[in-house]
This record gives sequence, C-alpha cells and structure tokens, in this order.
Amino acid sequence: MRSFLISMATVIGFFALGVSAYSDGAATLRQGTPILTEPEAPKMNKVENKDVKRVRNYPEQPPTIPHKVRSYEISTNANKCLSCHARTRTGESQAPMVSVTHYMDRDNQVLATVSPRRYFCNQCHVTQVDAPPLVENEFIDVEHILKAE
Repeated sequence: MRSFLISMATVIGFFALGVSAYSDGAATLRQGTPILTEPEAPKMNKVENKDVKRVRNYPEQPPTIPHKVRSYEISTNANKCLSCHARTRTGESQAPMVSVTHYMDRDNQVLATVSPRRYFCNQCHVTQVDAPPLVENEFIDVEHILKAE
C-alpha cells in the first residue's frame, strides 16, 4: 500500500510539474494554452483545385494531388482515382497515368491491374492545400547540384 501511495504521489507531482512547465510560456504545440484548457482548433486550409503539378520536395516523394478528392470513394470495391489515372483511361481523361511500379507485386512481377498494395491512393498521396510550409525546406534537387559543379 505504501508503494502505491508513493507511486501516486510521484504521478501527481509530475503532472503538476508538467502543468506549470507548459503554462510558463515555453514553446509548445499548444502555443501557450494551459494543459487543462482545450485550445481552439486551427482553421483548415483550403484544398487547391488548380490541376497544376507541384515540384517534389525530396527524392521518392509521392506526387501530391492537385485537385479536390473529398467525395472520392476509395474502398475495396471502388477506386475513383483509377477512373482517370488507370492505364486504360488516361487517353480520354488526359490525366497522368499511375506509375508502372503500381502495377508490380512485391516480387516485381508486372500485373494487368493495379497491385493491391498500391490500390489505396491516399495512403501515400495527399491533396495540395493553400498553406505556408510548417518548416523551411532545404532540399536541393540533384539537377541543381550537377549544374553547380
């Protein structure tokens, strides 16, 4: 019983220390809001709908989606993205085809349809939003490095 009381006192002490540490103006994700107060949720940024491809920020970055996809169904029974981006549909839609890597299984065998492991597009691809970057990007593309030499 004594060890339980000591443990509880320790937990309460750490909690009190945490409350005072976060309310003293330290830089946190809560932006100064005390720990016991629910902060107001930030406004959501607008999704861009420009259909303009952005330059990638780092090697192997999945391309971002340059249009709204809020009402798109992506489930085991349907994938709205493939109605434009599938290999057989790009001629009429003029949308870029999904990468050939999406038609390969884990053993790099080429399949006739999109691989099940690449079927759920929004696992990797996100919509572009009109928002300032959260951190400064210092990525330099290899093309710029080669030109500088």
